[in-house]
Amino acid sequence: MEPDSLPTEVILTYPRRSLGKINLDWTPQPGNYLNLEGQTYAVLERSHRYQYKLGGYELHKIALYVQSAPSTADRSLYKGRWVVGDASCRFNAHSEIMRCAVNPEGPCDRCRHYESFPATQ
Repeated sequence: MEPDSLPTEVILTYPRRSLGKINLDWTPQPGNYLNLEGQTYAVLERSHRYQYKLGGYELHKIALYVQSAPSTADRSLYKGRWVVGDASCRFNAHSEIMRCAVNPEGPCDRCRHYESFPATQ
């Protein structure tokens, strides 16, 4: 294991199953995206696992709970963060996880409910 890498288990939330164990050289936060074996996942939750060693606890590994995410082409920048879909639409949820209520599966470019909304970037 490299000195600055963290052993990380990636767990798909639904259907719940482990996607594997990897070493990361960065600490993903909820809302970040992770590419694993050609698939993009949104990080929903991060959990730390500690182990008791020589009089104290040390970070042993991290568990990331993820869900499948749309491709990077189906995101837009809104107020400094990446959101799913077209942030200029009135119905966009401005969320890293959910597109909108009227067309949650997308795509935005052919949605009949699209209404322009002033997007603040």
